[in-house]
Amino acid sequence: MLALLCGGQGTLSDKIFDVVADQPAAEPVFVAATACLGEDPREFVRSRSADELTANHSSQILTVTSALAIHACIADLLTEQTAVAGYSVGEMAAWSVAGIWAADEALRLTDVRARLMEDAAGPDGRLGYVRGLDQSTLERLLETYRCEIAIRNPERLVVLGGSEQDVIDLCQEAMRQGAARSGLLAVKIASHTSRLAGACKPLQHALDASRRFPVGSQRVLLAGGDGERIFSANGATAKLARQVAHPIDWSATLETLAELGVSRVLDLGPGHALAEMTQAFLPDLRCYAADGFRTVQGLRSWVSSEQPARDQT
Repeated sequence: MLALLCGGQGTLSDKIFDVVADQPAAEPVFVAATACLGEDPREFVRSRSADELTANHSSQILTVTSALAIHACIADLLTEQTAVAGYSVGEMAAWSVAGIWAADEALRLTDVRARLMEDAAGPDGRLGYVRGLDQSTLERLLETYRCEIAIRNPERLVVLGGSEQDVIDLCQEAMRQGAARSGLLAVKIASHTSRLAGACKPLQHALDASRRFPVGSQRVLLAGGDGERIFSANGATAKLARQVAHPIDWSATLETLAELGVSRVLDLGPGHALAEMTQAFLPDLRCYAADGFRTVQGLRSWVSSEQPARDQT
């Protein structure tokens, strides 16, 4: 069984679209993203500064565009047994990959999500990470520096959010307290913390009013926040909206992949962080990142290998 993972916000490069930039299948995704950014995303990543790429609104749009453009180039090879999960804003892409939204609707809603989050969060939010601290020490630091857990990952890797200076101070103290690593992430908003509580209800209203495909066209969709199987969008929009202001347990999602019998994982990106994390946590799986392929043909060959034969009747 193949699983597709859609990545979250992080460091973006001017090469994230190189493999699919000239692929006809991806063109509708780029057109939809242009409507959100005001500029073709392929040109946007080449012409903007690093600060502009990591700004919350553009970063969310580019992140989802990257995953959807890759998916568009392999969609015809996938089966209904393909599992899909998204990490943070990647969940917006995952719902589209699973067959709930068309790509243009997913990007429109990502645009709405980003703007609502910015309105609710204020100007000084930031995400950071700490790896290797025991739970009691971490909890003490969170209280001292007024930060919150945003994402729980495997191997005692925790993403935390708060005001930028508080996150910086916590990360520095974490190293003094014995953390293996800590530092800032390229996410300038305190996603998945209570600072964004005001975004939840208006986002749910937008999700409830979205244009969705009929049930039956969907693949196996897992909630990125806890790994729960999503059978109907109607019952899951509240959870998807709620996650912008509540912590994500990505470890639970990876555990669900193993329980489903997934044998291969493709990280749709951007980047390869999810592939590396999954491989370390579930070493028996074959984990690859789409950005590790030089050509679409190579990517398609890997996706189609060991896929069950399609019904030809």
